[in-house]
Amino acid sequence: MRNRKVVAIIPAAGQGVRMGSYKKQFLKLDGVPILIHTLRKFVACPEVTEIFLATPKGDIGEIRKMGEDLGKRVTVVEGGNRRQDSVENCLHAVPSDTDLVAVHDAVRPFISPALISAVIGEATQTGAAILGILTVDTVKQVDRKRILGTIPRERIILAQTPQVFRYEILKRAFDKAREDGFQGTDEASLVEHLGLEITVVRGSDRNIKITNPADLELARFFLEEERHSLGEPTLPSIELPTQRRSKARSDG
Repeated sequence: MRNRKVVAIIPAAGQGVRMGSYKKQFLKLDGVPILIHTLRKFVACPEVTEIFLATPKGDIGEIRKMGEDLGKRVTVVEGGNRRQDSVENCLHAVPSDTDLVAVHDAVRPFISPALISAVIGEATQTGAAILGILTVDTVKQVDRKRILGTIPRERIILAQTPQVFRYEILKRAFDKAREDGFQGTDEASLVEHLGLEITVVRGSDRNIKITNPADLELARFFLEEERHSLGEPTLPSIELPTQRRSKARSDG
């Protein structure tokens, strides 16, 4: 594909229910919001030409300021009530001459530019590709509490992002999902609903999605490793705002 135009869409409109109603994309690692750590990885990927962010309406101004110094064009749009709505809002704003669209979770800051490039390269060839890792656990199919069977691990992957698709494929997938009233858990499920095949590029165990307080310590460990490789100082400990407020009350 000549002079590919690759756009990244990052939905960042979540309300942080599992993080105690604190928006996890704005939690800070090393004094920097998780969202910015994520954006920096896409800025560092040479294939990505432009980034689109979906955020809550009240955060648009703040996010635009955050994106001003990233060195790559960042367009901020209003997010929706669901991830699917947020990604679709961004997709409506993406230029029609776009070749590929990479959708990535705002709270997966440890994706590497090399992996972004790898899944973009795969989608260039196949039209639809995602990152995924093998499971090490035995997987059971259940009906509530009752086990129905064991699913062979070699037939299972844990899906990650970015998930990359040709622009026209992703647009068709969202159009059909809207027509059918179909709700998917990720963009790949919408493309599956369209009836198209998707290929998988092996992801990384480090490409974690930060969704609850326990994930923050692992995120801190990974960030310390990144900083150590660059010869930078150790990070301070991380506290959630609720933890800081509790500590202040006990000290008082």
